[in-house]
Amino acid sequence: MAQSGGERQVMFEQRIVQARLPRRNLLAAVAMATLAACAVVPKGPTPTTAPAPRPAPSGSQLPSDSQRHRIALLVPMSGVNGAVGQSIANAATMAVMDTNAQNLRITNYDTSAGAASAASRAIADGNQLILGPLLADDIPAVAGVARAAKVPIISFSNDADAAGLDVYVMGSLPGESIRRTVRYARGRGVTSFAALVPKGDYGERASAALIAETRAAGGSLTAMESYDRSAASITAAASKLRGRGAVDAILIADSGSLSARAAGVLKPRGAASPRLLGTELWSGEKALSTSPSLEGAWFAAVSDTRFPQFVKSYRTRFGAAPYRIATLGYDAVLLTLRVARDWKPGRTFPTTSLTSPDGFLGLDGAFRFDRSGVINRAFEVREVSGGAVKVVSPAPTKFGN
Repeated sequence: MAQSGGERQVMFEQRIVQARLPRRNLLAAVAMATLAACAVVPKGPTPTTAPAPRPAPSGSQLPSDSQRHRIALLVPMSGVNGAVGQSIANAATMAVMDTNAQNLRITNYDTSAGAASAASRAIADGNQLILGPLLADDIPAVAGVARAAKVPIISFSNDADAAGLDVYVMGSLPGESIRRTVRYARGRGVTSFAALVPKGDYGERASAALIAETRAAGGSLTAMESYDRSAASITAAASKLRGRGAVDAILIADSGSLSARAAGVLKPRGAASPRLLGTELWSGEKALSTSPSLEGAWFAAVSDTRFPQFVKSYRTRFGAAPYRIATLGYDAVLLTLRVARDWKPGRTFPTTSLTSPDGFLGLDGAFRFDRSGVINRAFEVREVSGGAVKVVSPAPTKFGN
């Protein structure tokens, strides 16, 4: 049977992570199931051929600057992760063009041949801020070089554990999505929860978040099953979970296509319960609108209000669809421009500006960093209804103190 574009994209994302991430066991003490290694990079529309990667310049190729801030963008520009990195780099270029930024010089450095060497070249070239890397496993190597030069890092990773001294994590975190969904569900009478979580890093984060949030919201978590990221495995886990008793709601922490397979087992067509819940991985998934069992499901994600216009502009400029994660490159530039209002060229980057309680506004809505370097995002809650996905609780437009 031919694969859909969404299925091909999920498989591509698995290859991204499987090619780069080692096994971890960070959250075994708090997770309810033993989970093996894999992680999920947030997905986007399946792109056509991306523009050819640009080679990273050496220090001798960069002219001296006295009026502009030098910013390094560290992403893979070639290899298995090259298309994702190129999409982020293109979005960063778009942000510079759209804002007519005259005070920034952003230079791309390819991490595919080694994150540490890319960071060393960036520091040697005089960059005062690093945007990237893409994956959490590259952060220690980059930070080892950058900290000595007092250059902070704003990573595109979605691993909160990677944050640390002068290392900020900008990717959308599954824990925040789950927190928003659980609180919304509790406000509508849901008290008992269960979950299906994939084995690996993402599943570990999702399970830990669900355990913490159900407890904090006064609910109860009664069962959790883990599975390998395949249709057969998630179906078997769903059958086992269903046999463990009735609950008000079940979280499926995976893509829309795999979640739809599990939904048919957990909630037969026409059944009123349980309420199915998803994570930010459901955003933009066509499978949500074609699965009758997902009717009434809730999930939280960043707002898509500005994304269609971004896609249109990106296609016009680069002749391809961006990955959904590409907006991080755009918003990282907007963030840098905002901080640059009070940042003089040649000075160290003022990291205290990143933890402003008021936060920042980007394509993906309001966001800010907490004192630990982990991002806080304003999520909206969506519901699958009548073969469509609608917003039932809008994302806040700003943060309260």
